[in-house]
Amino acid sequence: MATVVYPGSFNPITYGHRDIIERALRLFDKVIVAVGTAADKDPATYLATRIGLCRKALAEFGERVEVEGFNLLLVEYVRSKNTRFVVRGLRTMSDFDYEYQMIAMNQTLDSDLEYVLLPTSRQWSILSSSRVREIAGLGGDISEFVHPAVAAHYREHGPGAP
Repeated sequence: MATVVYPGSFNPITYGHRDIIERALRLFDKVIVAVGTAADKDPATYLATRIGLCRKALAEFGERVEVEGFNLLLVEYVRSKNTRFVVRGLRTMSDFDYEYQMIAMNQTLDSDLEYVLLPTSRQWSILSSSRVREIAGLGGDISEFVHPAVAAHYREHGPGAP
């Protein structure tokens, strides 16, 4: 069974992330959504909360999508999952530049690692977790961009709350 790891902060998980997961499931039997922490991605929202929201937002995929946290080098995490594939979404050229640098670094650490880069579907190409947090933080409605469970969590707790 071919498995791919989809790493990210998912702070919060959006319909853009879901788009990448749905499309990755056309290429792989299983997607592991690896929810991590990154200092440059505002880890203020607790890891357990982000994992829980991802699980709610992706529950309909059943066993084909697994969600778990990770806090180690991506290459080590991917090896621990007995795969060598990583999927990432691309919205813009700046995303490509960032991903290309990460690919080069990670493939230096493990030359067996393979990346699949999927351009985000046009309707989600402007969507980012940062903008969703910003809208929610200012009291805006984010329901157009995220699963209902995520929108409800942000309405009740605000961005950055456990």
